[in-house]
Amino acid sequence: MSRIVHLALKVDDLEKTSRFYEEVFGFKEVETSRVRDHTSRHLTDGTIDLALIQYDSEGSAESLASGKGPCIHHFGIEVDDLKSAAAELKTFGCEVISDPGVIPIKFRAPGGTVAEIVPKARYKKPE
Repeated sequence: MSRIVHLALKVDDLEKTSRFYEEVFGFKEVETSRVRDHTSRHLTDGTIDLALIQYDSEGSAESLASGKGPCIHHFGIEVDDLKSAAAELKTFGCEVISDPGVIPIKFRAPGGTVAEIVPKARYKKPE
């Protein structure tokens, strides 16, 4: 069975938002990295990966995929077979919005929500 393992929030202040989730809810930082036109900080509660994304600007298609300003950007679903799941997206008419060959595969689900599919163990857990 597939399951939601990841939630990404687009934020305007990475440090302040990180401190909030760490100090108020006990999330632990797992990784911070530079990806294309943004910085991603991954936090976890031990079960779900919470990514805080701060874009350099709101000029790219990816930065605007879920709208302007801070918002829930997308959620990630872990699947057993990435190739098969990607084919299923097409049968439902989902628009793939990530570049070809890029993992995770981001898409616009029926209804307009942005989501992504990822292979098992994509997101790290605290040690």
